[in-house]
Amino acid sequence: MNPAASTLAAAAVPITPTPLRQDARIIGLVGLAHASSHFAHLLLPPLFPVFAVQFGLSFSELGFLMTVFFFISGVGQAMSGFLVDKVGARPVLFAALGCFLAACLAGSVAQGWGGLLVVAVFAGLGNAPFHPVDFSILNQRVSGARLGYAFSAHGLSGNLGWALAPAFFALMVAFSNWRNAYLVAACMYVGVIVVMYLGRDKLRTEVVVHHRATQDVGGSAVGFLKLPVVWWCFSFFLLSTMTLAVVQNYASPILKALFQVSFETAAMTITAYMLCGALGMLVGGFVAARMPRSSDRVVALCMTAGAVLMAVCASGLMGASGTMVALAATGFAIGVGGPSRDMMIKRATPKGATGRVYGIVYSGLDTGFAVAPLVFGVMMDNGRYRAVLLGGAFTLLLAVGAALGVGLRTRAAEGAAGAAAA
Repeated sequence: MNPAASTLAAAAVPITPTPLRQDARIIGLVGLAHASSHFAHLLLPPLFPVFAVQFGLSFSELGFLMTVFFFISGVGQAMSGFLVDKVGARPVLFAALGCFLAACLAGSVAQGWGGLLVVAVFAGLGNAPFHPVDFSILNQRVSGARLGYAFSAHGLSGNLGWALAPAFFALMVAFSNWRNAYLVAACMYVGVIVVMYLGRDKLRTEVVVHHRATQDVGGSAVGFLKLPVVWWCFSFFLLSTMTLAVVQNYASPILKALFQVSFETAAMTITAYMLCGALGMLVGGFVAARMPRSSDRVVALCMTAGAVLMAVCASGLMGASGTMVALAATGFAIGVGGPSRDMMIKRATPKGATGRVYGIVYSGLDTGFAVAPLVFGVMMDNGRYRAVLLGGAFTLLLAVGAALGVGLRTRAAEGAAGAAAA
């Protein structure tokens, strides 16, 4: 065994049981960092109605800002994994948080679309390395027995970051103004950096020395790309994320346009969607544990329910209050399927290619977020608000098909492997 592998093996399997308090601190620090990255996803969208009026911007122009954000994040994510391996997760984490701080400061002085573009660029750079950083720290520093809880907390913290941002900006606009909102957010990131610095000893990871890639599926280090199931997984994340992008980017102006609700009420509805999603993940954890081999079917059922609820929202038949409740219920339905989704991807991943497969799959998230504003922004500019919600429901149904496709191919591969072993 080479020295690097020996070091990592020793780090992954502690000689003595790891104290609960130590694992909890690591999980808490990583969760805080993850929440801050998801908060940064929404540095711009909650304020789109404000920017549209103040700077005279169309929804296509505003949506393109998020396309830039997620393009930078998606490309950066594939590259940052190598950087994390080379220098360790801790310095990359601090650099990412510094980018978020810069994005907030740029937002506080923005004078138009160009200034908002700077926000998108810095926020995208900051967001890029978070999955490699987070999972490197958790996998290396948290004991194996508690790793499942760590992943659960990681997902929940992300949803809480999403939930906090719309509420934060709505309250700041109501009691002050959006420029001060960015200054307060900058102070928040300074606080996060201080907390991370104080707990820096818990964030250290081993540097990985890369050797010649070993042969895997397809006879090369990229042979896994020939597996159809990998691209079914990618498609699933792309399509399901487009639905989430509809909610994050456009739910607020849609509710204002269709039902004349206040900016603050619309923003709080997005927060409710995210909080219900977090609650759904808690429930979904028990479902995934009981039905691990039916994960694709659980995902399909939950997302079908979510698509139906979003279609109900598009109908407008339930009025303002009913529509907002239905939208929050959509978040819960999709959230229940979250842990089963992760189980589905884990089962589909070929041995020896975990990191590479997850890199491709998670780039589907960024791709979906990048594509959605280009598609739905045009519809928003044309006043087709109900069609945008229906479009979100439709892409979620397409994601259902992708999930079932993943399941079919995974079971076929497992069956073939079992037959070969026999």
